[in-house]
Amino acid sequence: MKILLAEDDAKIAGYIVSGLSEHGHSVEHVADGRDALSYCLYNECDLAILDRMLPGMDGLSVLKALRASQKPLPVLFLTALGQVDDRVEGLAAGGDDYLPKPFHFSELVARIDAIVRRKSETRSEPTMSVHDLTLDLLSRTATRQGSVIELHNKEFSILEILMRNSGRVVTRTLLLERVWNFNFEPNTTVVETHVSRLRTKVDKPFDTRLIHTIRNTGYCMHGPR
Repeated sequence: MKILLAEDDAKIAGYIVSGLSEHGHSVEHVADGRDALSYCLYNECDLAILDRMLPGMDGLSVLKALRASQKPLPVLFLTALGQVDDRVEGLAAGGDDYLPKPFHFSELVARIDAIVRRKSETRSEPTMSVHDLTLDLLSRTATRQGSVIELHNKEFSILEILMRNSGRVVTRTLLLERVWNFNFEPNTTVVETHVSRLRTKVDKPFDTRLIHTIRNTGYCMHGPR
């Protein structure tokens, strides 16, 4: 993978660049948030690893700007801001994973590999449909009744899981594990927040509701019955 690393600690950055290079990845390092955003917007890469506390522009702002640009680039936060609220904030903003410092390098590699697997899985089937909603896994776009629906990475991942399991209940726990690859405290609302945003785009403008809440369990996607 071609990876952008935004890290202002030169020692940590050198350690990560060296280790990821040994694992066959090509790594571009920047130490400033503005440089990170510019690189991601105007260069092709497969993953961005962002520190939260960057000079020039903090990592969370970089992520929000990327998501606003609609560029479907996976983002992994690697940061000392590791409290539950910090993690939820980063993931709710559209981050794909969140690894607090200090960290074990083997875990970083495992999380990157998980992102690679999720990307490759989306290539296995070109399209899938539920009722009048179609998801194109290659272009990462959704359409309903001829209208293109703009989705952020997490929203796309949630929708893909729901559509792959059409007619079956998808638990909240499964979404946490599959979409974020992370174990949260039980009281987090990150799933509900993202599903609510997804419903606003997928269901609200149309007559037929497709995403159904299964109380105290999770969600089920299906058309009219």
